[in-house]
Amino acid sequence: MNKPILLIIIGAALWGTIGWFVKYLYTFGFTPMEVVTLRVWSSAIILITYMLILSPNTFRLRHYGDIKYFIGTGVCSIIFFNYCMFTAIELSTIPIATALLYTGPAFVAIISFFLFKEPFTRIKLVALFMTLIGACLVVGLLPGNIKNLDLVSILFGLGSGLGYALYSIFSKFSLEKYSSIQVSTFTFIVAGVTLLPFFPYQEKFSLLFNASALFYAVGLGLFPTALAYILYTYGLQYTEASKASILSTIEPVVATLIGIFIFMEPFTYLQALGMGCIIGAVLIVQLYGRKKQVYKQKCNSIL
Repeated sequence: MNKPILLIIIGAALWGTIGWFVKYLYTFGFTPMEVVTLRVWSSAIILITYMLILSPNTFRLRHYGDIKYFIGTGVCSIIFFNYCMFTAIELSTIPIATALLYTGPAFVAIISFFLFKEPFTRIKLVALFMTLIGACLVVGLLPGNIKNLDLVSILFGLGSGLGYALYSIFSKFSLEKYSSIQVSTFTFIVAGVTLLPFFPYQEKFSLLFNASALFYAVGLGLFPTALAYILYTYGLQYTEASKASILSTIEPVVATLIGIFIFMEPFTYLQALGMGCIIGAVLIVQLYGRKKQVYKQKCNSIL
């Protein structure tokens, strides 16, 4: 397995751990959007510190106009998809909202076809179908449950998928000028500044003086956010956006395993089948990519 694809999978697996941190932060009285703010700002502080220590000369925009890329990744993606997802959870259920979030790869494939001229191959279609079916099975979204959904929750759920997809799209543009660490850092700075007016400091800031709450807030910013986005964005720099998005669907598999072994949530055969579909799609994309690369090398050697 080549390095960029491995980094994308590791980054997505770290995203899958977010529920572990979030579930404990809720016990301290934080609301979903307050947790989003904690996630964004703790990650921004970690990334800023990292850049100032290791590469302070890169901690700047090349052109002020480039801020538009990070408004795209920070506001249109990070904040927008979190808002839509939490609203979908409020209106329906977490499993349904999660399944709708993973319409993201389909949005990436469609947008990438028009923006980046990435080919819409049969392999991608098969992998997309497998990931969507797999995500639905993992979170328990079955045909018999569809009649219980209302249009508003579906629209918010699809909005979360679109917002999730936009990170891959906007990152492709920003990676032409900036490194993966710069993209991640500027993304969370913009998202953090945008969220500043919406956090109830007088009521909730004192909660962070609790060592456990601070641990989960910092951990949320470090593992499933800062580190995950650095790895994913670096891998994305050398991988097609649509392929990276398909690979990232390993996230619900990790999230499901955490639910089973840490929170003792039930595990069914349908979830096992769904996990198999997602892992199978990852393997198909990887094996097809390796086969295509070997074929090109053989052609070049012949020429």
